[in-house]
Amino acid sequence: QVQLVESGGGLVQAGEFLGLSCVASGNIFSINTMHWYRQAPGKQRELVAALTSGGNTNYADSVKGRFTISRDNAKNTVYLQMNSLKPEDTAVYYCHADLTIRQLPTPVDYSCWGQGTQVTVSS
Repeated sequence: QVQLVESGGGLVQAGEFLGLSCVASGNIFSINTMHWYRQAPGKQRELVAALTSGGNTNYADSVKGRFTISRDNAKNTVYLQMNSLKPEDTAVYYCHADLTIRQLPTPVDYSCWGQGTQVTVSS
């Protein structure tokens, strides 16, 4: 199976920045689409950013211009750079991957979630 390991969460003041990392490991044939989601207390989980293998990106309107998703294919790692943080960005951030894993007789599609990392922005 594939595992996602996240890091980079913490407590910062409004206007500061944080960078999150998510490393995928396991019997990976290819990484198709990587996502960052977040869930704030009392709210539904929402998609923050997505990055396809072709380099296409999508962002939630609330983070456009402030957050950037990127990847390092050699390290099977996706990043989320968060600038100009606001208290409304406070949430647990989750990495999600749509993958193809190595399996006989043919590779198979697979999806996996990270365990989440807490981001808290104080005012």
